[in-house]
Amino acid sequence: MPTGYSYRTYPSTTAPVSVPRKSPQSSLPLYARQAPVNRVSTSPSSTGSSVNSSAVPSLTNGSRGDAATLDSESSSGGARGVDLIEMMTNRLHLNPEPMDRNIAKQAQTSGQLNAKQRELAELQALAQRRLKATRANIADGMKAAKEVKKDLAWTQKKVTSLNAKAAAKHPSAYKKASAKYPRPVSP
Repeated sequence: MPTGYSYRTYPSTTAPVSVPRKSPQSSLPLYARQAPVNRVSTSPSSTGSSVNSSAVPSLTNGSRGDAATLDSESSSGGARGVDLIEMMTNRLHLNPEPMDRNIAKQAQTSGQLNAKQRELAELQALAQRRLKATRANIADGMKAAKEVKKDLAWTQKKVTSLNAKAAAKHPSAYKKASAKYPRPVSP
């Protein structure tokens, strides 16, 4: 074995390291450790009142001390009578008129579409009834045509038989009549 390789050895003593113990709350995920938020805090400039009367926490007022005021206000019923749509409109400076017009136009268009759909369904039902009646008429016509063909075949057979009897019974009169009224040529 070659002895040209040398290995370094390091000291085997290690320094003690203190490991912090987990508290029961630290084992919970982050969202479960946060205090529950029931309502929104609004800035006094947007509502004109110092009472927090919203239902969603504000992202601009991020102080942790608001949770106690939120809980006390929620127990006193401070959120009654708050119109969230009006508050969001004021906060976002939205003009609701174009959206209202669009919603009204959408409702009208939806109503017109539903009316056309009902009209198309009625027309389709009418077309189905007419098709059924036409099929019945065609079936009746085909039945009548078959009966007429059958009757014509019977009549032709009867006429041929009568002609043969007349020719046998009265040959001279039959020749005279055949000369006067010749047989039609079949195509």
